[in-house]
Formats: sequence, structure tokens, C-alpha cells
Amino acid sequence: MPERGSGRKKTASGDPPEPLDGAAAMDIAVRFLATRPRTRWELDRRLRRAGVGERVVEATLARLSKIGYVDDAAFARWWGEQRDRHAPRGRRMIEMELRQHGVGREVIEDYRAEHANPDRAPEDESLPGSEAERARDALERHLRGRSLPSDARAIQRVGMFLVRRGFDPDIVRSTIRAAGSTEATDELS
Repeated sequence: MPERGSGRKKTASGDPPEPLDGAAAMDIAVRFLATRPRTRWELDRRLRRAGVGERVVEATLARLSKIGYVDDAAFARWWGEQRDRHAPRGRRMIEMELRQHGVGREVIEDYRAEHANPDRAPEDESLPGSEAERARDALERHLRGRSLPSDARAIQRVGMFLVRRGFDPDIVRSTIRAAGSTEATDELS
């Protein structure tokens, strides 16, 4: 009886399990990709954890790359769009999350260059385009229809919330000022 999720068969004599072939590796990879896009690094880790050999891992990743299922640049764009749509984050936070998913430095630099233009319009008009728009969206979601607090400590807490989400302190100050409060924005760092 195969172990759940690994595709490896138990042997009755306790011998090491037989190595997985390309078809089994592809099956594991496709199941892993079924839930959301993945980076090359994530797929590599998943296949190695399942006991797939080095050559089979490389062949499987090459095949998936060739047919377009593994593309770190597309993953970075998808990840940024998902963040903008569901949980807005600053550029620094998105880049850190991409690094955690194994996206390479060159891909992150390309992503940064693509999104550095403050006047760029996103493909989906409902998504924020600039860092300031993302900060404003994050603030609106955080406040959930309430008005911005009036005391300095509460404003500072709201500002620190945005800083923890990866927004630059200057963007945070301008976002809070635009939301209607000039008090205590100088205290944010």
C-alpha cells in the first residue's frame, strides 16, 4: 500500500523503498501545483522530500518549465497581485516573501523594476498601482470603515501597523495625513 502523498511503496521485508520514476515525480509535482502556482525551489523541495532522485527532479522541473507550469517571474507577478487583492503589503514585504518562496535575486530585481514606476497602471483596474495606493488600501482595510483615531498613540499604532506590512515610513506618514490626521505623524519613524 503506498504511503499517502509520497508515491513510494512500502516493502514487506523492510528494504528501502524503490526510487520514484519520472511519471511518479510528475504526478507529485502536478498535485502540488494544483492548489496554487509554485516556485522552482518549492517544487524541488517537495520532490526531494518525496524521495525523488536528483536526475529525476531536474528532468521533471525542466519539463514543467518547458510547458510553462514553473516560472518564477510569473509566480512573482501572481504573488504581488494576490497581495494587492487580498492583503496589501509594501514592496519590501512582498520582496521578502518572494525570497522566502525561493525566488531568485534576478527575478526579484526584475519584479522591482516592473513595479517601481509610480505611474504604472495595473492590468486589473481594481488593484492599487502605486505604493501609496497600496498603503491607503491597507489602511482602509485595517480601519474597516472606522475613522482614523484622534489621539497620538493610536495614530502611532496605526502607523506601525503599516510599517510592519512593509511600507516605507514616508509613505505611511503621507497616507495617514491624507486620511485626515496631521497629528503625531512626525512621531512615526
